[in-house]
Amino acid sequence: MWGDIAIAFVLAFVVAFVATPYTIKIAKKVGAVDIPKDERRMHKKSMPKFGGPAVILGFIVSTIYLLIVMSMEGTINLFDIDQYGKKLLGFFIGIIIISIFCIVDDIKTIKPITKLIGQLLGAIVAVIAGIRIDGITLPFMNFEEIHEITSVIITILWIIIVTNAINLIDGLDGLSSGISVISAVSLLIIFVLNGSSMVSIVLIAALAGALVGFLPFNFSPAKTFIGDTGSNFLGYALSIISILGSAKTYTAAVIVLPLIVLGLPIFDTLMAIIRRIIKGKSIKAVFKADKGHLHHRLVARGYNQKQAVLILYGISAIFGMFAVILCDSGIWKALSFLLIVIVAIAAGYKNFSPEKTGKENYECIQCKYIYNPKFGNEKAGIPPGTSFQDLPDDWVCPVCGEGKDMFEMHE
Repeated sequence: MWGDIAIAFVLAFVVAFVATPYTIKIAKKVGAVDIPKDERRMHKKSMPKFGGPAVILGFIVSTIYLLIVMSMEGTINLFDIDQYGKKLLGFFIGIIIISIFCIVDDIKTIKPITKLIGQLLGAIVAVIAGIRIDGITLPFMNFEEIHEITSVIITILWIIIVTNAINLIDGLDGLSSGISVISAVSLLIIFVLNGSSMVSIVLIAALAGALVGFLPFNFSPAKTFIGDTGSNFLGYALSIISILGSAKTYTAAVIVLPLIVLGLPIFDTLMAIIRRIIKGKSIKAVFKADKGHLHHRLVARGYNQKQAVLILYGISAIFGMFAVILCDSGIWKALSFLLIVIVAIAAGYKNFSPEKTGKENYECIQCKYIYNPKFGNEKAGIPPGTSFQDLPDDWVCPVCGEGKDMFEMHE
């Protein structure tokens, strides 16, 4: 088993790592470039946003290779009673459908409702192929079997929610891809502990490997974005694989463990929906982007991009660890772990929170230029004594042209 996991991870990593530079070149040729046209965007210069196909290619190549080899060895049977062959066919067709919609969006931009139609079609194809949430098992409630119509509705909702959760949290360099890596590794551990099928274990290992291969190009300062093609694929893949890995494993919880693992992006998405409906006073407002996501709030509090991303990585890792401990050792050990972590964070929070005195120097992480409030930036019309926080939003580094979000406090 561990040899197959290693192969799935390494092969996906290599393919995605090698393919990503090519997607950067393709992005510039086809116009899949993110231009910072509004203040909601955290980057200040045009950026390729076509990294998704590299991740998808790494995942597909690794998965198909291993499934063929393992079938020939007799390690797995894709056509037994569980019908994984049929389910995987539906999964791959769903990836193609969602990718077509999102590739068009990355190049030309389409309406959110149109993307939602693509996600819905991908979810329906998966359900028709037999990928369904058949039951939910918890210590305090037990629904090992639920009505077929209810199963279909819950499954479609789960796929669409997770797909959009990963898509909406894709707002900072390396954020959605990094959180997806943490989620994938957490699910991999849970699948192994649960005795899940080798098919689901191979799928999640390949997904983690492809993401790790892409992340060096996406982490701050990013050379490329994963784009809607990538973020939608990640959410769709995580939602489907979590169902395949949770099936037939009635231990501590079934779909609830993936729900905990993906808790951060799902929470951010639900809060965004509630916030937009309240603010816009209509359902249509849900499709209007805003600057109220968790990563926006962290940056607004004074953290730079890299710090905000690492904080959210940490929170996602805590969710993942909680789910793993819950799966392996039960609710009380998981809760005690969570309590200790919360106490530790509360005790040390002040030592790591950004302090804004207005006198700090800030360094550009790209060219190492240091902005000193004492001198300001007179060529740009910034008088001496102007704190970094008081600089205009459109101010850029006088050396390399990077925006304010590419600066961090200089000690």
